[in-house]
Amino acid sequence: MKISSIYLFLIVIAFSSKAQQNQLQPFSPSGAEMERAYSQAGQLDSALRKVAVNNEIIPFWNADGHSFWYKRNLADRNWEFIYADITESVHKPAFDHTRVATIANKFFDKVQEATKLKFDRLIFGNSGTLLTLKLNGKWLEINLDDYSFKQAKDTSFVNYDPRKPLQRKRSRWEGTPSRFLSPDGKNVLSLKAGNLFVTDTESKAETQLTTDGTEKRPYAEFSWSPDSKNVVGYLVNPKKIDSVYYVLSAVTGTTRGQLKSHEYAQPGDVFTSYEPFIFNITTKKIIKVDTEQIDFFEPQPLHWRNNDNRYYLYEKVDRGHQRFRVIEVDVQTGKTRNIIDEKAKTFIYEDRIYTRYLPKTNEVIWTSEQDGYRHIYLVNTLTGKQFQVTKGDFVVRDIDSVDVEKREIWFTASGVNKKEDPYFLHQYRVNFNGKNTIALNLEQGNHRVVFSPDRNYYVDTYSQINVAPVTVVKRTADAKSIMELERGTTTGFTEAGLKLPEVFVAKGRDAKTDIWGVVWQPSKMDNSKTYPVIEYIYAGPQDSFVPKNFTPYSEMQSLAELGFIVVQMDGMGTANRSKAFHDVCWKNLADAGFPDRILWIKAMAQKYPNADISRVGIYGTSAGGQNSTGALLFHPEFYKAAVSACGCHDNRIDKQWWNEQWMGYPVGPHYDEQSNITNAAKLQGDLFLIVGEADENVPPESTYRLADALIKANKDFELLSIPGMGHSDGGAYGRRRKRDFFVKHLLHAEPPKRNVVIN
Repeated sequence: MKISSIYLFLIVIAFSSKAQQNQLQPFSPSGAEMERAYSQAGQLDSALRKVAVNNEIIPFWNADGHSFWYKRNLADRNWEFIYADITESVHKPAFDHTRVATIANKFFDKVQEATKLKFDRLIFGNSGTLLTLKLNGKWLEINLDDYSFKQAKDTSFVNYDPRKPLQRKRSRWEGTPSRFLSPDGKNVLSLKAGNLFVTDTESKAETQLTTDGTEKRPYAEFSWSPDSKNVVGYLVNPKKIDSVYYVLSAVTGTTRGQLKSHEYAQPGDVFTSYEPFIFNITTKKIIKVDTEQIDFFEPQPLHWRNNDNRYYLYEKVDRGHQRFRVIEVDVQTGKTRNIIDEKAKTFIYEDRIYTRYLPKTNEVIWTSEQDGYRHIYLVNTLTGKQFQVTKGDFVVRDIDSVDVEKREIWFTASGVNKKEDPYFLHQYRVNFNGKNTIALNLEQGNHRVVFSPDRNYYVDTYSQINVAPVTVVKRTADAKSIMELERGTTTGFTEAGLKLPEVFVAKGRDAKTDIWGVVWQPSKMDNSKTYPVIEYIYAGPQDSFVPKNFTPYSEMQSLAELGFIVVQMDGMGTANRSKAFHDVCWKNLADAGFPDRILWIKAMAQKYPNADISRVGIYGTSAGGQNSTGALLFHPEFYKAAVSACGCHDNRIDKQWWNEQWMGYPVGPHYDEQSNITNAAKLQGDLFLIVGEADENVPPESTYRLADALIKANKDFELLSIPGMGHSDGGAYGRRRKRDFFVKHLLHAEPPKRNVVIN
């Protein structure tokens, strides 16, 4: 059998890499060296925090629509305001900061440094020559031509704030507020002892519409038809959400712990249900809607046909997240018809469903993963016919807006450009018919776009984790760059001695799919030494988590400076790739992508021979706390030490909405089988648990029950409970203890002794 030259080359590389690793010696610092490493890491941390980064340039547009201001970060944690005018190609400091500081400090009677000015409102007028400021309820107007100033009146102009979305995504938990007054103002609804009454606003005549309601099982959640002839309401079967508890043990000025509680739904809990009815105000006829009761989420908004008061649409998500419907109701008969009826063998990611109703054309824009990737669909609400607007092996990440007149959809996607990181965000617009797709940015990197109020221009900032950001103004019509605002640099970081993080890609468990991650190495790494590997993990299926924007310095790098190679990657089971990639998490949170992660780290060690994968640690918070403990329970042959903060160690203890989305409903034996608590006796390696006693996100008993199971299994572990702290990684103290733990158990060195008083 003939061996190909490429295969032979790979074998040689693998053996030479292994041989090189065998020649290296483990980094094993003395106590003095470790003290020095902590000191140097702290100094580097302080120095790098002073280097300016402009990852997010937010333009605040002025009334003219073509000029704006933004805040530019400067070194030493200072900043300045920049004024830009697109039509004049002007880009300059907005004013003399020293003179404005002098005037403002005198007028507002508040001392501020010129390089750290803060105002409640800042508005430019008259081509940037008139500055209006608001602080603490007072208004100041400054003429920037001569810096004369006077008190100003309250201004009605509001800067366009690009941080506020054009269409806020509502949560299905919100429900729909009842409307008691009819649209024509002629009738008003009221409730008495759980029953529905209607009163004529002119004659004051009152009519009782229902008789079977009670205070314990009332009618509620009312919506009027546009013509005021019908009311849609629900017979409600309320269910109380049980509470969870915690004790504040160290409240200042007290000698007793304080018991706190709050409502907290857990997987399998029973929810309030809603049975829909239609009430005809004229005939007083009551029609029961021919559909199942709503027993998951509250009733959703009704969408009526344009100029047709006979039919309305509403959305229904079945509990278990395996069916999503848009249902049409005939108010004359109560009959229903499914306009959209999506079913999944695994899950439908409810929070990523986008719907936009277009009543004038009887259409709805909807996103679905039915073809294996999240894409946009246009649905005819009369026929139910679906048209797929976007297609391909990429993910529609968000819909920015819909131009109904031009029949265009503006959206963000990742994975379109096959030669770059598939998580990088780019912005596009496309016609309803799927034609004329326009890419608003092509530069390699992760893009964030902010449009002008009239959407004729947009500010585009793009970067990569180790490539400094660039911010440009572009014209929407042709996506052409017309003004560069900022161009960052890595110089300040490299001159301070920092080693920038590096992107690494390796194949996952199927030997086909790319797993993307990042490697952080000590800035002063000795190439003759090997260093333990620490993985930062968060495998929550709700998103992907490896940073994509310029992030030259982070906690991962700070930890690396002590003598570790720190890594992070997004394994299978996380979001923002294909549906199949995501589905790995289904009823399988204990998997946490570990088969991919372990292969990735092994491949990383081939490229980075200084990585010692016989000493691998892992840490994480919340779902990452669950994951990091799981590493020692289910993969102890690879992971040797773990730090787990506020972990959801049993998915039955954690919040209902998150866990049922991924683990399914009803609660089955797989919940127990994958529980860290159930599997506590399998612990191998060194484990450090951190929990805040006042955690209202993941109940503290999740960690305490794990500790109880470990004690009963006679296992050694460390536990840090922080009085008064909520959902957290332990704060500064917890992070310091985490570092010390890894230094002890992976470097086998002693961290600085902080309880020793030096005279």
